[in-house]
Amino acid sequence: MGDIGQDGGTGGARTDGSGVPADGENPAGEQARLDAARSGADPLHVPVMLDRIVELLAPALERPGAVLVDGTLGLGGHSEALLRACPGMRLVGVDRDTTALERSAARLAPYADRTHFVHAVYSDIPRALDEAGAAEADAVLLDLGVSSPQLDETDRGFAYAHDAPLDMRMDRDQSLTAAEVVNTYPVAELTRVLRTYGEERFASRVARAIERQRAQAPIESTRALAELVREAIPAATRRTGGHPAKRAFQGLRIEVNAELSILERALPAAIARLAGGGRVAVLSYHSLEDRMTKRALAALATDTTPADLPVPLPERQPELRLLTRGAELPTDEENERNPRAQSARLRAAERVRPPRQ
Repeated sequence: MGDIGQDGGTGGARTDGSGVPADGENPAGEQARLDAARSGADPLHVPVMLDRIVELLAPALERPGAVLVDGTLGLGGHSEALLRACPGMRLVGVDRDTTALERSAARLAPYADRTHFVHAVYSDIPRALDEAGAAEADAVLLDLGVSSPQLDETDRGFAYAHDAPLDMRMDRDQSLTAAEVVNTYPVAELTRVLRTYGEERFASRVARAIERQRAQAPIESTRALAELVREAIPAATRRTGGHPAKRAFQGLRIEVNAELSILERALPAAIARLAGGGRVAVLSYHSLEDRMTKRALAALATDTTPADLPVPLPERQPELRLLTRGAELPTDEENERNPRAQSARLRAAERVRPPRQ
């Protein structure tokens, strides 16, 4: 194994994509970070809730030949810790970002005989398992959101802290960019994106401001968009809650990368290939992702026997056992050490029965 598949998500510090890079706008610091990331070993990209992820998933990966699918591999930080903790396991690392795959392959080179990399979105986990020659996964990890490397590469257009082309594509092979969304979507559709995905209270105001501006000239840069959004939001609101553009940028990023529709497909697809005793862990970074994850896990962790029957039906018993009580949060200590962890929410479950027919 150890090869990158024909067609491969992210293990550095994740974020909802609305934050400012951890060391602000320090060009020297950013260049050092990027150089380290390219080598595949960046100490400044700290995987979110790393110890807890290892604690949750390692019990399912202790047998020789156990398979971990990291559906959002990135820099491979979580996967590296699990490869180290579970010397008999194999990794199927999936990411839609080819740059992330290259970096993680470099980082995980010491484990090359136990790794297989696939370029794909994480809803394609079944195909990734097939390519790796694995019938089932003993553990699945989904670390959602935009990764630190994507934020820190200013030309990717994810962060409003730097001026860059409006891009926001996780997979640079796809055609849809944030510039196309901003400059071509009808106002009603743009409002929907900002309100639903960005949870922006002033979505219609921002959309109308975008419409007025693009009628004069296309909006092509992150700085131009961030300033336009800032001016469209009432001054009183701008004084609290961080940068005024963060919600709009989140909404656009989710739309460009179809993140919620992919997650909606990925959760049942991944769980369906989970072995008996296998575990799934999902790190979310905003309420929409967390709500979708909560519903998917809870639905399979519930006895669906009709209430009017006197005894539980075997075929209606839960497939999953929840391993977390609600959504677990990073500790205060981790939030201080790694500000990008602050919005993280972790949910996990274990397969206790075969899939319902």
